[in-house]
Amino acid sequence: MTELAHPFNVSLPAISKHLRVLENARLLIREKEGCVHRIALNSSPLKEAVTWLERYRCFWKARFDALEQHLKTSKKK
Repeated sequence: MTELAHPFNVSLPAISKHLRVLENARLLIREKEGCVHRIALNSSPLKEAVTWLERYRCFWKARFDALEQHLKTSKKK
């Protein structure tokens, strides 16, 4: 954690708190080797989020396209 905190102007407890939040979100995997903590990114939850967001992006894009077409048509009248 000290290595992670070094480039930032924040305390070690603050870094630890941020890492715990990311761990709880399953975005980090922490392994302890003695007093050394190894931290790795777990991108799997991000892929799930992207899949979910993409489904709704397509849904809303279709709705906004239909609204745009409706507004153009009603403007001509």
